[in-house]
Amino acid sequence: MDKLIAQTPCDGLLPLTIGAVSVTEVAPGAIHAVSAFQGQAKSLSEAMKAAHGMVLPAPNRAAGKSGARAVWFGPGQVMLIGPTPDPSLSAHAAVVDQSDAWAVVRLEGDGAEDVLARLVPVDLRPQHFKRGHTARTLLFHMNASITRVGEKAFQIMVFRSMAKSLVHDLKRAMEGVAARR
Repeated sequence: MDKLIAQTPCDGLLPLTIGAVSVTEVAPGAIHAVSAFQGQAKSLSEAMKAAHGMVLPAPNRAAGKSGARAVWFGPGQVMLIGPTPDPSLSAHAAVVDQSDAWAVVRLEGDGAEDVLARLVPVDLRPQHFKRGHTARTLLFHMNASITRVGEKAFQIMVFRSMAKSLVHDLKRAMEGVAARR
């Protein structure tokens, strides 16, 4: 019988540093889609505050910090990343475990915005896209969630099946930025 070994989405692909920019895989813990029932957004926000210390984030925003973050993912939907959702949230929202569905990486360093500018049709410069801002957008040819988590750092989430493409595209963009410096 074959012996199955659990692997992370970017196993064997990361970490990677080119020039002043690095990309590392993040072990996010649990990831749950939390979708408010109709008319329950305010109640859900209060329940999240009581249970996890963070409110339901506004559109294109994230709440919380590393280890316990809620990221806006669309109208009425957030991804709760890190903690296991408190059972009280189920009274106000559909809560679905997505932990194995996502590849999560951190891109950081001088020039991280330049790397993403080659791949993303969104202005991610700090004067427009501050810490805690998030966007659901295309990253080259794949859907992604990009959140600024530091002055020169971004959390990027793509479907697990796209992890190899994500690393490939980031590597090419990182090489291009490094070659210009």
